[in-house]
Amino acid sequence: MFLTRRAFLKSGGALSLSVGGAGSYAAGVEPMFMLGVTDYHMTPPGWPPDLELKVSLIADIHACEPFMSQERVRYICDLSNSLNPDLVLLLGDYNGGHNYVTGVVMPDQWGAALADLRAPLGVYGILGNHDWWHGPIPRMRGDDGESVRKALRAAHVRILENDAIRLTHHGRPFWLAGLASQIALRVSRGVFRGVDDLPGTMRKITDDAPVLLMAHEPMVFDSVPERVSLTVCGHTHGGQMNLPFIGSPFAEGRFGPNHIYGHVVEEGRNMIISAGLGASIAPLRMGRPPEVVQLTLGRSLSA
Repeated sequence: MFLTRRAFLKSGGALSLSVGGAGSYAAGVEPMFMLGVTDYHMTPPGWPPDLELKVSLIADIHACEPFMSQERVRYICDLSNSLNPDLVLLLGDYNGGHNYVTGVVMPDQWGAALADLRAPLGVYGILGNHDWWHGPIPRMRGDDGESVRKALRAAHVRILENDAIRLTHHGRPFWLAGLASQIALRVSRGVFRGVDDLPGTMRKITDDAPVLLMAHEPMVFDSVPERVSLTVCGHTHGGQMNLPFIGSPFAEGRFGPNHIYGHVVEEGRNMIISAGLGASIAPLRMGRPPEVVQLTLGRSLSA
């Protein structure tokens, strides 16, 4: 479904909403014009307190016009660079997530913007379910993520799908691991199969250095071993629509009330779920503005 800009504006953001001003806000203001930085500072179990690591988390870009243009992706990268992170992690879903668009942003376009990202330890990424399911928007044929991988590699992003790499910061080692999507393949309507391999990924970790794990979907958290200091995820968009007095019933039904957004602690295991940047199903956001996450692990060596 491609819309002219005039038709898009006349439709109130491609959707007819009976709630007037609130609908206009959800369809226009929050998804298109709001962007913040959410800060977390923690020392999760297994992470050396004296190893400070600053990480920028960028999730769920869902590139498309007019909501997430190449220029907006570049602005997000500039914001991330201004935080001076040691490491940048891209948590998947670069493809647009809905058909209510005025134009398609192709992988080489958003990839050219991501090439602006800077971090001394590098930029690493995983793929999300939308990168597997379809092309740049849902009605375009997919290729199991190959065009997404090509764009990421061209942007000098190292992809970790069921893989792990040992990094060193301030002379101290840690592991960065990444999972492939847990719902990558459609089996039938509403039924999906993952291509993730958590046990195989963990077997690639060969010493006792701390582990930071990227997973697009948070559903895997119940299976993540205590060996992992922190799991970082996207996918939920923080509920995307958080209505006053109601919350996010749709997201809660899909993911459970405690696996939607923020810092989750269960049985001593820690997870951060980002609200991400774009939207899926419909170009709406309310009560959960787009965000770049600034994560600081440990404390400063000079503290």
